[in-house]
Amino acid sequence: MFIGKGKVIKNKGLFKFNFKVEHDNHLNTHSIARACEDMAKTKTGAIMVITQIDDLAVFAEGGVAMNAEISIPMIESIFYKNSPLHDGAVIIRDNKIISARCVLPVSNNDDFPGHLGMRHRAAVGITEETDAVAIIVSEETGGITYVKDGELFTKRTPEQLEQFLNRIFTQKQ
Repeated sequence: MFIGKGKVIKNKGLFKFNFKVEHDNHLNTHSIARACEDMAKTKTGAIMVITQIDDLAVFAEGGVAMNAEISIPMIESIFYKNSPLHDGAVIIRDNKIISARCVLPVSNNDDFPGHLGMRHRAAVGITEETDAVAIIVSEETGGITYVKDGELFTKRTPEQLEQFLNRIFTQKQ
């Protein structure tokens, strides 16, 4: 679906359709941050990867195709512990949840903190190999972490997460 204005142009007996397409690239950072806040309170584990230039198609294709709107209930239902989609990562591209239950590469960094689990290692791994940003909610502590360029930012509030995402994803506007 696209937003745009169309017009018909007559050209030597043929008709052409000329559409100006406007894409909605604004990331729904508020819903992502609020879902993380809710999942942190219930210690519901989650990992979300948000694409920038790299589209992560190879990782998305290995998961379950979704093409779903980003919303708090959608994110929470995917990561609900009895959901068949809760294991693995969600990949978000162009303000859509494009795939769930995705397997990510893990970091092989020998200096990786031993107290952090596989979600954190996978978040670091995908951000080391691509320009994506990753978000983790720990099921052990309920802590919110985000990762960019392989660097972990732990013990973040939902407000800090939303501000971080806005700084990155409003630059594209």
